Amino acid sequence: MNADNRYNRQIILPEIGENGQQKLAAAKVLVIGAGGLGAAILPYLASAGVGEIGIVDHDVIEVSNLQRQVIYKTDAVGKSKAKEAKVMISDLNPLVKVKAIAEKLSGKNALSLFYNYDIIVDATDNIAIKYLINDACLVANKPMVYGSIFRFQGQVSVFNYQDGPTYRCLYPEENLDTLNCEEAGVLGVSVGIIGMFQANEVLKMILGIGEVLSGKILVYDTLHNEQQKYDFDKSDFQTISREAFEEKYNKAEIEEVNFEFVLDEINKDEILFIDIRNIDESPKISFKNQIQIPLMNLEKEIERLDKNQVIYVFCQSGIRSKIAVELLQKHRFKNIKSIAGGALAMKQLLTTEINL
Repeated sequence: MNADNRYNRQIILPEIGENGQQKLAAAKVLVIGAGGLGAAILPYLASAGVGEIGIVDHDVIEVSNLQRQVIYKTDAVGKSKAKEAKVMISDLNPLVKVKAIAEKLSGKNALSLFYNYDIIVDATDNIAIKYLINDACLVANKPMVYGSIFRFQGQVSVFNYQDGPTYRCLYPEENLDTLNCEEAGVLGVSVGIIGMFQANEVLKMILGIGEVLSGKILVYDTLHNEQQKYDFDKSDFQTISREAFEEKYNKAEIEEVNFEFVLDEINKDEILFIDIRNIDESPKISFKNQIQIPLMNLEKEIERLDKNQVIYVFCQSGIRSKIAVELLQKHRFKNIKSIAGGALAMKQLLTTEINL
């Protein structure tokens, strides 16, 4: 197979040439997340000839993913995203080395993974993971290509590039009470556009061409075809030591439980269910032994809670509840668990039980 034929259309660009193609072939890129953003990023990195691509995603493909995660087929439902993405890349370009890492990114594996790659791409929709990626990039001294989507608006930036600003320079406060795509909704093409912007930043960094979005954030509105680019400066927060990283992220595992296994504990006085969603979120869940404290107020109202009580925390889909559990663990709560799937799964099970 002649590589020159495969890459001819970009090699003839004077900014790339044979030398640029060799740079691409020597590059190693790690993509965190093989969902909507990853589904746009991965094919373009592979087709351009990036030599080695790692894919980190512990999730499996669901039918609802197919609306925006267009690299997967219907018969792949239930299979590993990382492994199926690897198959797609290998079919698209057999010259690319691909590693599927079907694990959840955590403080335990982030650094060991990041040290093996040149560029780290954030293709997640989880705010807590974005801070983890940022901090691991600082320890490992790797650039982070950031992308995010909220409904019809997307953001793209590059952090920690050539000692440039970091994610925490732009968003210093860890405001984790943010809806993800599952909760807020998203149009598939919006995710695709932002993912391709991210892939573009990766290729520019590898090739050493153009203007990299370091110290700048591109905001794109797909509904009105409008975009703005804003500058931001490096803040006093410049780095994090490996010791501080280990202390921050290598904590006790957050325990999750399926609601069906605790259904019989509804209305028991010795058990407490905490709804950490905002007041206006639906569906409504109400038990005798359930209270509502929005995540943003949880730390301020922590004195309402008994550290010795068994507590189950839920949000809309099971993401923010893990953040709440982590916060409560910091305050030495021991008997606390997150309900997998959140209120959406709970309501479905409660409806089934009533109908029975």
